[in-house]
Amino acid sequence: MITPSAAAIDLNADLGEGFGRWTLTDDEALLSVVTSANVACGFHAGDPSIMRRVCELAAERGVRIGAQVSYRDLAGFGRRSMDVPPGELADEVAYQIGALEVFARAAGSRVSYVKPHGALYNRTVHDAGQAGAVVAGVRLAAGAAGLPVLGLPGSLLLAAARDAGLDAVAEAFADRAYTPLGTLLPRGEPGAVLHDPDAVVARAVRMAAEGAVTAADGTPVAVAARSLCLHGDTPGAADLARRVREALAGAGVAVEAFA
Repeated sequence: MITPSAAAIDLNADLGEGFGRWTLTDDEALLSVVTSANVACGFHAGDPSIMRRVCELAAERGVRIGAQVSYRDLAGFGRRSMDVPPGELADEVAYQIGALEVFARAAGSRVSYVKPHGALYNRTVHDAGQAGAVVAGVRLAAGAAGLPVLGLPGSLLLAAARDAGLDAVAEAFADRAYTPLGTLLPRGEPGAVLHDPDAVVARAVRMAAEGAVTAADGTPVAVAARSLCLHGDTPGAADLARRVREALAGAGVAVEAFA
């Protein structure tokens, strides 16, 4: 048995990524495995009915609900970087959190954290203005109590969250390739998304148990994380999530929502 670097790790997935008759994620199946649900809030995917349904399912299963906020880019699935003025971006982030909060509360739960999606997530790794705007939006929506913010270890987003007195939660990605700097390999590059289930499971266990991953060029990279993400739009995502959870348990790492 591997001696884990952390006694427990959160397992999160992107959910509610559909619109109208279009569906992408197997929300019900994934909600039987993950401990945290990053719910699309309408800007890159997710309509009101989908948001309501995912919140109800998450509440029934005791899964933590998180607002996955994005640039206003429904056509591009939130994966196109945009130059949004900080004040406007803060308002849009608050708007998305507030919309999801209505459905979370109606389901008897609440929004428990915030995670940017796609291009916004990657932009806030190195752009202080956009990172600060996301944090300002969280503060606007959540008030003095604030909400935890999920982001990449070493990112300006997590630094801004800490500076604002928010809980900065570092996460790792079992199914994404890394650069030697610890950032995610851009999706346009070959091998950016891992599709081999065995490789994803092995990486997940290593990340949780050893706090490390091998970058695309073979460089070892430290990834101390409190949450582990699996993308809900990956084919066979629910089965893969089950395998990851079972493998983590077998390595002595408990899967539970981050404290």
